[in-house]
Amino acid sequence: MSSLKTLQSHPLRHDASMEDIHALGPWFHNLHLPDGRQTAPDHPLGDYPAYKCAALAPHLPSNLADKRVLDIGCNAGYFAIELARRGAHVTAIDHDAHYLRQAAWAAEQFDLGDRLVLKEGDVYGLAGSGDAYDIVLFLGVFYHLRYPLLGLDLAASMSSGLLLFQSLATGGSADDLDTSDPGYLGRDRLREDAWPKLAFIEHELAGDPTNWWLPNPPALRAMVRSAGFAVDTVVDDIHICRRTSAATSAEQRLHAVLGSLCGPQDTSEEARHVR
Repeated sequence: MSSLKTLQSHPLRHDASMEDIHALGPWFHNLHLPDGRQTAPDHPLGDYPAYKCAALAPHLPSNLADKRVLDIGCNAGYFAIELARRGAHVTAIDHDAHYLRQAAWAAEQFDLGDRLVLKEGDVYGLAGSGDAYDIVLFLGVFYHLRYPLLGLDLAASMSSGLLLFQSLATGGSADDLDTSDPGYLGRDRLREDAWPKLAFIEHELAGDPTNWWLPNPPALRAMVRSAGFAVDTVVDDIHICRRTSAATSAEQRLHAVLGSLCGPQDTSEEARHVR
């Protein structure tokens, strides 16, 4: 069973036709299986994450053949499976063995063959991989990270095209503010509601001690820009971000940090686009 405390399905009735699903529970993803069953029809968030995926679908190509996708923190694999069904070759990672068992079982139900590869790991383990993907999903992970900007930089560095970024966030202004240097005497500007901020959670939030940081909406966009990406649009709370020319300098900064921590990294263009 997952060690995380999350909003998950806990069915009260035992149904013999759902025995294999119950055996793998509790579920955080309500997967709609080919045989008509659902893994978490009683999910406290409703039909989750189907409604998010449905909102996102029109913004992604319907045919993803020959595209490479990385899903970081895949959970039971809802998004990974949907993109693999569109023809993408998906690598999905999660640090939680419970969720990976669910994803592996679900992939078998959809008969995805070699289009979906599951790996145990986390975003920090991507450091120095030298790989690149057309689309990177970084959904529902950021606020669980003790070192969130390192995680975002690593996720962004894996994308040669699109980054799909989502995080639990605080409320507050959705307007962007001029965040140029306010100067030493202008520090009170950082108190403005629209200034990018991260709220630190010292103990736990909603009973989950892995909830470390909650950004406000301007911080989400500012951090994306600092990683060398631009927010094209926001669907539900998923930011669809496109790589810009600033990504190269952002990656150089990341590799300098990784080099000081772990030794030299191969930052060449050839290494970054190893297939």
